[in-house]
Amino acid sequence: MTVTAAPPVAPPLQTLVEDYLRVLTNERGSSVHTLRAYQRELQAFASFIGEHHGESQQAAQIEHTHIRAWLGSLYDRRLSKASAARALAAVRSWFKWLARAGYVEQNAASLVATPRLPKHLPRVPSIEQMNFTVDSVNEDAASWPARDKAILEVLYGCGIRNAELTGLNVDDIHWANEAILVRGKGQKQRLVPLGDAAAQALRAYLSERAARLTAAGNQKATSTPALFINLQLRGLGRESVNKKMRQNAPSDRAFKPGAPSFPRSQREGWETTALNPSQIKKTAKPASQARLTTRSIGRIVKRIAIQRGLSADVHPHTLRHAFGTHLLEEGADLRAIQELLGHERLSTTQRYTQLTTTQLTQVYDRTHPRAK
Repeated sequence: MTVTAAPPVAPPLQTLVEDYLRVLTNERGSSVHTLRAYQRELQAFASFIGEHHGESQQAAQIEHTHIRAWLGSLYDRRLSKASAARALAAVRSWFKWLARAGYVEQNAASLVATPRLPKHLPRVPSIEQMNFTVDSVNEDAASWPARDKAILEVLYGCGIRNAELTGLNVDDIHWANEAILVRGKGQKQRLVPLGDAAAQALRAYLSERAARLTAAGNQKATSTPALFINLQLRGLGRESVNKKMRQNAPSDRAFKPGAPSFPRSQREGWETTALNPSQIKKTAKPASQARLTTRSIGRIVKRIAIQRGLSADVHPHTLRHAFGTHLLEEGADLRAIQELLGHERLSTTQRYTQLTTTQLTQVYDRTHPRAK
C-alpha cells in the first residue's frame, strides 16, 4: 500500500511578511524608512485578508480580485491615490518574492493596475533665489551659521538626499578628489563632485566644529580629534594623515589607521565620526548615535528659506529638485544628472527636473526656422 505524503502547509501570511522584511534587511540593505513603510503596508494587507477570507488563508489562495478589494478599502479610508499606489507597490514587491521563493505560482498583484496619479511638477526656487538664500545665511536665520550654510551648500551643491546628508562622516569628504562619498538607498555608494562653494563652506564649518569639540571635553581627549580634522582640511592623503596621527596617538592604546583611537573614558563627550553631530557637549551617550536627524535638517532648511522669502513648503528635497532642474537649465545631460542624483531609472530623474515656459520659448525661438 502506497502512502502519499501530505503537501507541506505554507506559513501564515504574517510569518511570510516577517520573512520578507528580514530579506529586505539582510540581503538588500533597505533603509529604515523603507522597512517601516513595508512593514506597515504588508501587515495591514495580511490583516485585511485574514479578516475577510479567514486566518487560514494561504498566500497561494490570494487572487487579484482580493487585492483589488483591499485597494478599494484604502480608498474607503480616504487615502490619496499616491498613498494607495505606495501600498500596492509594497504588496507587488512581496508577491514577487513569494513567487521566487515558491510560495505562489504567479504574482497576483501584477494583475492589479496602479492608480493613475496626477502629474505635479515640484515648485523649485530659481537660480537667483537659491544663490541669495545660500549666500545670506547668518545669525538672523541660523542657530549656527557655519553649520547651517554648509548644510544648504551640500544639499543644493551636491544634490544629495536628506538621509544621505545625515549619514555623512567627516572622512567621507575626499578633499584630494574634490568629491563626497555618499551612501544612498540600499547602501549603494556613489561619489558626488564637491564644488568650490560647498568645499569652502565645509572647511569653515569643520574648523568651528573642531574648536567646539575641543571645548566640549578635556584637552587630552580632544586634541587629537581636532588634529585629525585639521589634517583633512589641509587636503592631505590618508597615509599622510595616518602618519601624523601615529605621532600624536596616546601611548596607552595602539593607533588604528583612518580614525583616532582612545579609551572609552576619554571619548565620552566628543566624537569625530558624524559630519553633523546633534550636540557637542559632554554626554554619556555613545558618540556614534549623536547625529542630526532628518527632521532637524528639515527644520533648519525651512527656517532659513522662510526668512529669505521662499515658499513655506520648502524642505531639503526641494534643494535636490533644484539641483537637478538647474543643471538641466544650464545644459547638463539628463543621463549625467541621473548619475549625480543616484537614480536607478531615468524616468525618476525626469520627474525631478522641469523646464519652465520661458526656457521652452527660448528653445523654440532659437531652433525653429519659422520662429525668426
